[in-house]
Amino acid sequence: MSKPACPMCTMEDVLEHPDRWECVTCGHEWPREAAVEAAPTARVVKDAHGTVLADGDSVILIKDLKLKGSSQILKGGTKAKGIKLVDGDHEISCKIEGSAMGLKACFVKKA
Repeated sequence: MSKPACPMCTMEDVLEHPDRWECVTCGHEWPREAAVEAAPTARVVKDAHGTVLADGDSVILIKDLKLKGSSQILKGGTKAKGIKLVDGDHEISCKIEGSAMGLKACFVKKA
């Protein structure tokens, strides 16, 4: 097991005790349980009907959407193939009619 960095000063010069860690640089002590980080959980993205989406799925828009910064409107029923799930407020990255765009999962359903 590798030694963690100090949560106070972020230095990696740490002493290992049976029940705690101690930073040599600043003297901060913290329990060993706090050093065990939880495994990052996989992010789950669900469509408007609660179906779990995955990379490569096809989705259909459930309502008309205005494109920001444009006068163009995406009609409900438009299909996007081969989506990619990304972090951020727009969870879906895809191409519709040749244009790359980001969509929120609450406006699509799985095809």
